Amino acid sequence: MTPATTPREYRTLFLSDFHLGTRGCQDDQLINFLINNDARTIYLVGDIIDGWRLGVRWYWPEAHALVLKVLMAKAQRGTRIVYLPGNHDEFVRAHTGTRSDLVEFSESVVHEAADGKRYLVVHGDCFDIVQSQARWLAVLGDYAYVAALAVNTFVNRIGRRIGLPYWSFSQWAKMKVKGAVNFIGHYEERLVSAARENEVDGVVCGHIHRAAIHGDFGLTYVNCGDWVESCTAAVEHDDGRIEIVRWAHLREPEAFQPDIEDEGESERAVA
Repeated sequence: MTPATTPREYRTLFLSDFHLGTRGCQDDQLINFLINNDARTIYLVGDIIDGWRLGVRWYWPEAHALVLKVLMAKAQRGTRIVYLPGNHDEFVRAHTGTRSDLVEFSESVVHEAADGKRYLVVHGDCFDIVQSQARWLAVLGDYAYVAALAVNTFVNRIGRRIGLPYWSFSQWAKMKVKGAVNFIGHYEERLVSAARENEVDGVVCGHIHRAAIHGDFGLTYVNCGDWVESCTAAVEHDDGRIEIVRWAHLREPEAFQPDIEDEGESERAVA
């Protein structure tokens, strides 16, 4: 597959929650994004390979291998790739603090943007109370999430046939449940507190599959989202600005076009 145009160049890409090894991974959108976007540094912010699901049932189509091949091709051309594992790819944590010829492995890093601002970059599962204190509940929730994605697939297969845009049942359900909304708020606040303790200007994370940029807790919070539902990335421009890119929703790959949102303070880190 060739890019529709010359790949767009960024200073940094922050990508998380591919969940390779699951049927929920939107591999066609992800591959198209990687082909059409480059950066000097790419942070893989956890849950890239879903060891939880692979441990239950093996699923590894050619497209998932291709995602890794595209990333390694970028590394061979000089892109710095840093892999920060999450809870679903916790097996990678055995390699943190090391590096191969093409990839660095770290539990967390501090990224300095072009404007001098510094960001703690971490997957974020260690700040999830359910994950850290009730792992059995997190695993149960994962099964529920897989079921919700199955509903997504069914609803959107019908929707595509009648020309409707992509709609995420699981995202809708989460935002209708008060406890889930409160969990997201507490999660974001804990991540910002960690950034403050590390004396940096903000935090970049993943884990909860909800892309966002805001300064509600006094420092910049950036969540780069996921490639299961929202198909989003956080990108740093050459002037240090960080924005969320929302890739096309369930279109044919050849028709994908980048769409950078600019919604003011709620979706943008202001330089």
